[in-house]
Amino acid sequence: MKTVGIIAEYNPFHNGHAYQIAKAKEMTGADYCIIAMCGDFVQRGAPALADKYLRAETALKGGADLVLELPVYYALGSAEYFASGAVALFDRLGIVDTLCFGSECGDISILSEFADSLLAEDHVFKEALDRHLRMGYAYPSARNAALRASAPHLTPYMHVMTTSNNILGIEYCKALSRRNSNIKPYTTHRAGSSYHDASLLNTFCSALAIREAIDASGNLSEVTKLMPSVAFDLLSSQFGRSCPIHADDFSLPLHYQLLSEQPEGYTSHPDIDQDLSDRITNMLPSFRGFTDFCEKLKTKNRTYTRIARSLMHILLQIRKEDLLTFQDEDYIYYARILGFRHDATPLLTAIKAHGSIPLLSQLSDADALLPENGRKLLAKDIYASQIYHSLVQNKFPDTPYDGNEYTRPILKI
Repeated sequence: MKTVGIIAEYNPFHNGHAYQIAKAKEMTGADYCIIAMCGDFVQRGAPALADKYLRAETALKGGADLVLELPVYYALGSAEYFASGAVALFDRLGIVDTLCFGSECGDISILSEFADSLLAEDHVFKEALDRHLRMGYAYPSARNAALRASAPHLTPYMHVMTTSNNILGIEYCKALSRRNSNIKPYTTHRAGSSYHDASLLNTFCSALAIREAIDASGNLSEVTKLMPSVAFDLLSSQFGRSCPIHADDFSLPLHYQLLSEQPEGYTSHPDIDQDLSDRITNMLPSFRGFTDFCEKLKTKNRTYTRIARSLMHILLQIRKEDLLTFQDEDYIYYARILGFRHDATPLLTAIKAHGSIPLLSQLSDADALLPENGRKLLAKDIYASQIYHSLVQNKFPDTPYDGNEYTRPILKI
């Protein structure tokens, strides 16, 4: 039995995602495909357009065999933590042979070369990095300058370090190397539009383009052909009933949390140093909403996405100290099932036989199966979903909606 893993948001699931699943199975000869999917919050620092159960169902009906939830501590993490948490999850299942991801580069050897050079961090790299940071360079620019100094053979390929999926792919390769994992990385060339391309002119357009089209029109009319029919039908069935959800829907709870923590500052959260904490405090009187505040806080050295993640860390009470503890204990304590296909039952059996973490299908089993910090990590997943569900119910009060994490069953397709 061969198994390929894919790390995803599916926000929402579109034609490119369906292509990737099919291509990943073809490239690797896999019998099964496991998805490690962000829950109700995604890596760019935002709530998902639709909840994790609807998105998991679209993935299963779009070719996946098993969907596991990536804990929110990593789903909302920087590229390094996002990759490290997801790779640890796959590695600890004990049965994943390959990891497949899309990239603009499409060449795993080049991505692996960058990963090896960044992992090495020799004295030339460190000295050049420190020098450029002192000169006022933003970290990505300083890192690239350090790479040119320490690994000059990569200079012709430095454009690889300018696009989102390449950078994330390099982090996947780094995470696999750090673990000495037996999982082999594969990459597919990202078909169609790039991650940040908002154009709808390509059948394989980006999830960003679909979200922006939905925001602009208030309906799904422009995205009909950009998603597999089953994904479109599922999203349509809940549109105006439990979705779409946007960052600004969280403005009031975020403002409350910012005010609550203002006296102590915000440096206990990941990605927030004293400078950013002071900036948040100084600009808090001008708070007018989530996205507006992100725009006000961003600078040349701090992107909108980094600010959005930082604010989500505050909203969800994600703590730097806890993240470091989880990292020290190998990131992952459980594999929480969101859904699976009936014909993938042998996959579950294999994980139970070979994995080093428990498969969670019922939250009631957690106390007996998990150590203290595992329960703490899971509690934050539950809390994040409860916050998300409360906003769904507030936005769509006339729609019956099952937001109870303890009673909602896993999906079986």
